[in-house]
Amino acid sequence: MKRHRITAEFDHSAAVYDRLVAVNPGYHAQLRRSAARLRLPGGGAGLRLLDLGCGTGASTAALLRAAPRAEIVAVDASAGMLAAARAKPWPDNVRFVHARAETLADTDDTGSFDAILAAYLLRNCPDRDGVLSVMRDLLRPGGRLALHEYSVADSPAAAAVWTAVCWSVVIPLGRALSGRADLYRYLWRGVLEFDGVQRLTGRMRAVGLREVRVLPMTGWQTGITHTFLGRRAHAGEDVS
Repeated sequence: MKRHRITAEFDHSAAVYDRLVAVNPGYHAQLRRSAARLRLPGGGAGLRLLDLGCGTGASTAALLRAAPRAEIVAVDASAGMLAAARAKPWPDNVRFVHARAETLADTDDTGSFDAILAAYLLRNCPDRDGVLSVMRDLLRPGGRLALHEYSVADSPAAAAVWTAVCWSVVIPLGRALSGRADLYRYLWRGVLEFDGVQRLTGRMRAVGLREVRVLPMTGWQTGITHTFLGRRAHAGEDVS
């Protein structure tokens, strides 16, 4: 599915998206876990954080819970998703921006964020290495990145569970709620085709991120959903 069609499908499904993810046990708890794994000190006081690919705001809420005192900038390419997010109550330290990840560096200073959370984003980006490079550049030296992503390519068992859940629950429910299933079939297929854990961690290291590691989730998404962590190198730090 082409990029403009993906964005249009997210726009179309924005009104029902929260109802769909609500049937996923642990969806919000897992986002909170990835946000907490950034280990932001002092409730985020004095920190500037980026929620990249914020959707309807579930990941924004997770980041706000982990760092209630931080400035949080939440970004998404889908106007429909952003409208759903903005309609929710937020404190003054949260603001929403309509932009694509690839062009965000054109509207924000490089090295301006202390941490980035990107949930279910990278899989939808045609130029994954380019987007990872943008994330690295947007981080301050020593800044932390958490990718919250599906990755099943390295595990046939995880891929089989993912397929079973998609065709028995996600795709039928998505069709029932939104009137069509294109986005949810794309989700199923896109996860199967996305990077395995080893390939994605290799991409992160290749753009210069340090201390790259992967932490699992619990429940039925064990082996399916992961937190990929890394940080930007400090000035003068060897990145070879």
